[in-house]
Amino acid sequence: MTEDDDAFVEHRKLIIAGSGISGLSAAIYAGRSNNEPLVFEGDEPGGQLTLTTEVENYPGFPEGISGPELIQNMKEQAERFGAEIDHGIVESVSADERPFTVTMKNGDVYTADAIIAASGASARTLGIPGEDELMGYGLSTCATCDGAFFRGEKILVIGGGDAAMEEASFLTKFASKVYIAHRREEFRAEDYWVDRVMEKVEDDEIELMRNTEVTELHGTPEDGVDHVTMVRHPEGHPTDKLDDPETEEFDFDVGAVFYAIGHTPNADYLEGTGVERDDDGYVKAKGGTGGGQTATDVPGIFAAGDVVDYHYQQAATAGGDGVKAALDADDYLENLEREAEATEVEPAAAESDD
Repeated sequence: MTEDDDAFVEHRKLIIAGSGISGLSAAIYAGRSNNEPLVFEGDEPGGQLTLTTEVENYPGFPEGISGPELIQNMKEQAERFGAEIDHGIVESVSADERPFTVTMKNGDVYTADAIIAASGASARTLGIPGEDELMGYGLSTCATCDGAFFRGEKILVIGGGDAAMEEASFLTKFASKVYIAHRREEFRAEDYWVDRVMEKVEDDEIELMRNTEVTELHGTPEDGVDHVTMVRHPEGHPTDKLDDPETEEFDFDVGAVFYAIGHTPNADYLEGTGVERDDDGYVKAKGGTGGGQTATDVPGIFAAGDVVDYHYQQAATAGGDGVKAALDADDYLENLEREAEATEVEPAAAESDD
């Protein structure tokens, strides 16, 4: 390690950005392949799973396991096979030359022969009182992950797009009734999902709360969500009209709240590398969502988990993506080694001919 302009430069064979399920799965496989991966945890160590108090749908744990415990187990497993885990946050990646240059938020600089982007996506939140205290304790961003914990409860879903409609439909399997709160009159969801929800409205499984927003969550980590404070205005966007006499504030009893207002992929550090991303910022891997290889348009950069998968966003699918990314990266690194060996042999052969 050498000092250069107050920044340290160290070369690594493989760098993994992200320490959620996909990043740690990649680290386990990369370590077993003797690629000595360096894993940077990022600003959300452990990913979204650390916000889940109980994980019951990850294979191999019939009694369930807490999200933080599962992540800790995977860290120890990755380190056992030679992975190094660092608290750093990747600021940017340069693909102008090989090896890649990885600049950290604290100014440290690394070079790497290959990179796996497994930095996930952050669920959008409202930033309202009670949110931080109750996340994972009655407040969730994943109906598939947590819906079964709230059987027989009144459940509130916040959002108006496809995700909100899909989550609300799914939650009717468990809830005594599902409520959808949307800040406008019209929903942004496709007609298919709106039609499905309207069928459940007619069956009294779902109730719509249009032109309504949540302003505060009430409850405790011990007892979960108890009720929410909401505002309603006939013209929509009530939080923008709190001083309007037509804005009505009221409390509403619910046993759980699910945010379905979208995710933001954590991939800004790939800006300028040539890695293709869609309009929402998700990385476009060559295999697409749910199958195929994890290679991006830039040879040597691979993507796994929620940073590329905007559809499934499950721990098990993220883990599978991480495994594939590690295997794809291993193939790439082996090809690099073969090319380097061939380059060394050619000059030697030429000298012997002389």
